[in-house]
Amino acid sequence: MPDLVKRRIALLTSGGDAPGLNAVIRAVTKTAINAYGCTVFGIEDGYEGCIKRQFRELKIDDVRGILPRGGTILGASNRCNPFWYTHRAAGETEPRDHSGDVVEWLSELDIDALIVIGGDGSMAVAKELHQLGVPIVGVPKTIDNDIQGTDVTFGFDTAVTTVMDAIDKLHTTAESHHRVMIVEVMGRNGGWIGLYAGLAGGADVILIPEIPFSLDSVQRKIERRAAGERSFTMIVVAEGSAPIGGTEIYETIGPLAYERRYGGMGSWVAEQLQSRLEQEVRLVVLGHLQRGGAPNGRDRLLGTIFGSGAMHLVANGQTGHMVALVSERGNPGSPTLAPVPLSIAGSGPRRVPLDHAAVIAARDLGITLGEPKAEQQ
Repeated sequence: MPDLVKRRIALLTSGGDAPGLNAVIRAVTKTAINAYGCTVFGIEDGYEGCIKRQFRELKIDDVRGILPRGGTILGASNRCNPFWYTHRAAGETEPRDHSGDVVEWLSELDIDALIVIGGDGSMAVAKELHQLGVPIVGVPKTIDNDIQGTDVTFGFDTAVTTVMDAIDKLHTTAESHHRVMIVEVMGRNGGWIGLYAGLAGGADVILIPEIPFSLDSVQRKIERRAAGERSFTMIVVAEGSAPIGGTEIYETIGPLAYERRYGGMGSWVAEQLQSRLEQEVRLVVLGHLQRGGAPNGRDRLLGTIFGSGAMHLVANGQTGHMVALVSERGNPGSPTLAPVPLSIAGSGPRRVPLDHAAVIAARDLGITLGEPKAEQQ
């Protein structure tokens, strides 16, 4: 094992925030100091902090009491790619490649390893920086649960619980007024939140990006329920879902793939259904509510395990990898920590397999997934 005594470790939180970020920061800091005697620096506002050179030292006192807190004490940025960034504070008006500046700055700080806590886009950037010589270890973070190479990401479980609680509350008012209630949730590329929360919350219709949907199928489901004793319908719509032959709804805010602001599919579905139905249709967009609040017990635990595990990868010289929770072959009920190459982690979003147990369960329970051939009760 390399000698890490007195080495200098940096970490940053990149991309959209997620419950459990502070648990990771705390675990990395305490493991680095207690187990390896390292000096730890927190870079502020994600990769943007690397360009603007914003950082501070983190000591044990700095991470005391942050375990139950949502958000991130370091700040985050989900609109910064150091390979294509406009540094407006420095007078720039056009984006340029700042990666060389980042590599130079980290070298000047004498940083021995950088721990990047982020989603698949952040891991893709981490892979490129690693190829430029920056020793990096990744930690999988996203409420969308869509990073390749890990069974689960921290932040997902809390987000699912938040959505489930909202569905529970909306159930009562939908039933009281015999309404069709639509809940739009996050999930631009993967339907994990919508699928899991919809199942847990007892939704009648779940629309996810992996399954293009038929409005006719959704309408028939609503009308069957209205004709019976169940005169209301609860619909969960992932923001990245799309009708058959149609496309997602998003606003382009920049030239890069991640510079899209999704949202509007719930409104479109509501408008289309209202024109077809006599029942009142209402829409609730949960938006960033899903990112907020304190992490639940699972995400506190997962963030802590990931943070500690990431520091051990650094100590073992396994940079260029992301710490992941991976089920053992032949024993899916016993996942273990394992290093996954950043090239896999940043290779694109992990989508819901159509043979996933949750998809099968939804069909078995008569939940409509928008498939035109499905005529479930």
